[in-house]
Amino acid sequence: QVQLVEFGGGLVQTGGSLRLSCAASGSIFWINMMGWYRQAPGNQRELVAVISSGGSTNYADSVKGRFTISRDNAKNTVNLQMNSLKPEDTAVYYCYAKRGSSDSWGQGTQVTVSS
Repeated sequence: QVQLVEFGGGLVQTGGSLRLSCAASGSIFWINMMGWYRQAPGNQRELVAVISSGGSTNYADSVKGRFTISRDNAKNTVNLQMNSLKPEDTAVYYCYAKRGSSDSWGQGTQVTVSS
């Protein structure tokens, strides 16, 4: 059982930056993948960025070049540095972890980018 807690959501102006962090606890061994998804009202949940235990990354096309995902295996944390934020980035962001075949989700943190 993995518990995920997110930090760092908030309100930022267009073009600004925000950093999200997620701390994992519980059954933290053998977490294969961690990352971030987001969901705006009325929209499907979409992948933002993921990072494997080995450090390989994948990003949504819409955030490539603006967002950077990183993880600290020793601290069991995953971070998302968001730069050049746009109103389209406004959503609830959810931390994600895959441990074996099981998925875990954080409670979500609101990111609002003012226009």
